[in-house]
Amino acid sequence: MSGTHTDVPFIVGTALPVPVPAEEHERCPVTDVLRRVGDKWTVLVVVLLGQCPYRFNELHRAIENISQRMLTRTLRGLTEDGLVHREVFPTVPPSVEYSLTPLGRTLLEPLSALASWAVEHRDEIAAARHPT
Repeated sequence: MSGTHTDVPFIVGTALPVPVPAEEHERCPVTDVLRRVGDKWTVLVVVLLGQCPYRFNELHRAIENISQRMLTRTLRGLTEDGLVHREVFPTVPPSVEYSLTPLGRTLLEPLSALASWAVEHRDEIAAARHPT
């Protein structure tokens, strides 16, 4: 960044063409990550796995109202992205344990920053949604 833009956040200081081409937006790595973490369950799953490893049924019981199918899809996507490690134990029946990978652990800090921002500004957001 140039010396004149030192107080501008990286994402705002990045030059974008106007209008932003749809294809460029689709290929953007930020868009890709936000699609993954912006769904209903991913952040909660990542936060729980950040606390300790879970077996599938333990994780299912730890998240109220998530279906087995949705938990499976969420874990599969996180595993495909390299954020979650899936370990199968050779028991009868086989048991599976999920934990965050080192890459997945790096996601905890930005999620924590976003969570702090949301808590700090929740009253302002609520007031904007419901003006008096």
